[in-house]
Amino acid sequence: MKSITLDQASGKTVAPPAAPPSIGGLVRRPEMGSFIGLIAVFAFFSFFGGADFMSASGAASWLNVAAELGIVALPVGLLMIAGHLDLSVGTVIPASSMAIAIVSGLYEAPIIVGIIAALGIGLAVGFINGYLVIRTDLPSFVVTLATLFAVAGLTLGFSIILAGSTSVALQTGPIAKQLFGEFVGGKFQVTVFWWLAAIVIFGFILTFSRYGNWIFALGGDKVSARNAGIPTDRLTIALYMASGLSSAFVGMSQAILYNSAQVSAGQSFIFNSIIAVVIGGVMLTGGYGSVVGIVLGTLTFSIVNQGIYYTGFDANWASLIIGILLLAAVLMNNTFRTMAMAYAPRTKARAKS
Repeated sequence: MKSITLDQASGKTVAPPAAPPSIGGLVRRPEMGSFIGLIAVFAFFSFFGGADFMSASGAASWLNVAAELGIVALPVGLLMIAGHLDLSVGTVIPASSMAIAIVSGLYEAPIIVGIIAALGIGLAVGFINGYLVIRTDLPSFVVTLATLFAVAGLTLGFSIILAGSTSVALQTGPIAKQLFGEFVGGKFQVTVFWWLAAIVIFGFILTFSRYGNWIFALGGDKVSARNAGIPTDRLTIALYMASGLSSAFVGMSQAILYNSAQVSAGQSFIFNSIIAVVIGGVMLTGGYGSVVGIVLGTLTFSIVNQGIYYTGFDANWASLIIGILLLAAVLMNNTFRTMAMAYAPRTKARAKS
């Protein structure tokens, strides 16, 4: 408890100055391990990648990857903090891409109709995921794995029936292209700015709103959270719908960017998003993590994924490096977490005059 003193001159109560940040406070941060990892990875590829990696084109190569992955990883990270997983993101992306391509490309409906159809698929899949998780009480891994295959089958089936192909072309107007599918400066995807907006939104939700406290409580102990009056069912459904919406947004923007949609696109996002979140310090068991950590983990993964091509190393070793990085990140995060739990700052007793 902070002591309150009385200012003799003004007669007002004065709180003591805030204590400076402690070592324990720093190592308790979920993103501390991922920050160190990001610095190490960036330094490594800056040294071996040389000027090409440090150039604007080099930065664009991993920032563009980070933007699309980051938009998906943010809600997936919040779900993991709440104690859940979402594997269906890998099929929501191609489903939404095919939806906008078929609606606004094949059938030439206004682009806004295609966008609504694409985002609506993401919301619908997210609602189904959340509803099944809370009603069946099955592990979210099982539920979202089932919807992963179900949505993939539906996407393939309807694509063949409606378009007669697994690939559909899409041409959009200048406004949609500028908003969702343009390269700023000829290098950076406009999706980077959407990612920055998503960071602000999810960062506010997790850090400054009551919903953030609810998410941590849900991941810590669902029964206790429910007993405390937290609407755990509605919160779970909302988190899954946010994940579905974000994945659909990425799929929709990819279709506009590349002027086409593919049924097979998006599969890499299934585990890449989880890897980025885990590198960012989020615990698989829930109840621990931060948006800053998720962003750092996304950047770290993207730098490794793209930086290998700027070095003299064989690009076939990229998967091995990512695997080692994932294991090292988990070990580092666990080490920092153990240090934080063991650290007890010493306080000095002040003599009263």
